[in-house]
Amino acid sequence: MAEVTEDQVLDALKGVTDPDNGEDVVSLGMVSGLVVKDGNVGFAIEVDPERGPQLEPLRKAAEEAVDAVPGVLSVTAVLTAERQAGAQQPPPPQAQGLAPQGPAPHGAGPDAPLAPGVKHIVAIASGKGGVGKSTVAVNIALALTAAGHKTGMLDADIYGPSQPRMTGISGQPNSADGQTLDPMENYGLKVMSMGFLVAEDTPMIWRGPMVMSALQQMLRDVNWGELDIMIVDMPPGTGDAQLTMAQQVPLAGAVIVSTPQDIALLDTRKGLNMFRKVDVPVLGVVENMSYFKCPECGHESHIFSHGGAKLEAERLGIDFLGEVPLDIEIRETSDGGRPIVVSDPENEHAKTFRAIADRIWDKVNDEGAALGRKMPEIIVH
Repeated sequence: MAEVTEDQVLDALKGVTDPDNGEDVVSLGMVSGLVVKDGNVGFAIEVDPERGPQLEPLRKAAEEAVDAVPGVLSVTAVLTAERQAGAQQPPPPQAQGLAPQGPAPHGAGPDAPLAPGVKHIVAIASGKGGVGKSTVAVNIALALTAAGHKTGMLDADIYGPSQPRMTGISGQPNSADGQTLDPMENYGLKVMSMGFLVAEDTPMIWRGPMVMSALQQMLRDVNWGELDIMIVDMPPGTGDAQLTMAQQVPLAGAVIVSTPQDIALLDTRKGLNMFRKVDVPVLGVVENMSYFKCPECGHESHIFSHGGAKLEAERLGIDFLGEVPLDIEIRETSDGGRPIVVSDPENEHAKTFRAIADRIWDKVNDEGAALGRKMPEIIVH
C-alpha cells in the first residue's frame, strides 16, 4: 500500500468548507500542525476563539474527509482557538476539541483557572520511563481515596496513557451540557485521560503545543468538582512537555519515582532539577522495584540494587517517602484494572502505598502555605 502524503491530506481537506464564509479550510490557512506517519494523521484547525464551540461539525467533517483517503489508518483533529485564521505569530494554542468522536469540551474558555475546585495538585514524575511511575501513581491516588480524601487522577501522559487500563475504566466520558466533560470514575476515584478519548491502539502524533492544549483542557474543561487532592501521572522524562506542564499547572508539589540503580538515579536528579527550576517543591522520592522477595522462601534479592534512591534523597536534601518491591501481585493487579490498594487492602504492599500517600497528604497540608503556588500570569505581546 502506498504511503499517505501530506499533499493527499491537504487535497482531502480542500473539500471541507468553513460554514461562515464558504471557502475551504486549506485556502483560509486554517490547517496547521499537520503530521503524517505510517498512515496515522494528526492536525489542528485554527479558528477564532468565539467560534470554537460551534465548529465541532467542521472538525468532524475534516476527520471524515481525511479518513476517506486510501491508506489512512487513523485521524485525530483538534480545533485550536488562539488566533484568527491566517494571523501571524500565534500565542500558545488552547485546544477546543479533544475527542475524535462525540462532544468536544469547549467549556470555560482559555482564561479560566485550571481545576478551580481542587485544593492540592501533586505530580507523580520520573526522570525516565520504565520505572513503574503509573503503577505508583494509581495506587497512591486510590490510597488517598481510601483514606477518605476526595481525589482525582489526571493521566497527563498523552502519548502513552495507561490509567484507563489501570483503573479498570472503559468507554468515553459524557458531556451533560455539550460544553464540558464529566470525569470517569471507579473505586471512588475521578479520572480523566486521553485514553478515554481515542482508541487504545491509536498513536498520538501531536506536536508539543497540541499536547499542552489537550492537558489544559483536561484540567479546565472537565467537571472535576470539589476535590481535596488531584494526582497527576506525568509523562516520563524531562522534556518540553514536562517542563511546560510544571510551569503552567499550579502544583502543590511533585513526587519523583525511581528505581535503585545508578542510571535511574541520574535521571532522578534531572527530574529534581527540572522542578526546582520552575519552583515546584519536591515532596520526596519513592524507590520502586526496590527489592524482590521470593514468594516461596521469603529470600530478599536486590535485582536492581537497593537503597540507592534513599541515599540519593538524603544527598539531595529531600525526603524519602518509601520503598515498593518488585512484586508480581502489584504488577498483575495494576494491569488488570484492580490495583492492590483496592483489591487486597490488607496486603503489606497496599499498606506501603497507603503510608506513602499519608506522607504526601501530610506534606501538602502541613506545608500548604509554603508549597501552594498560584497560576503564573502569561502575557502574550
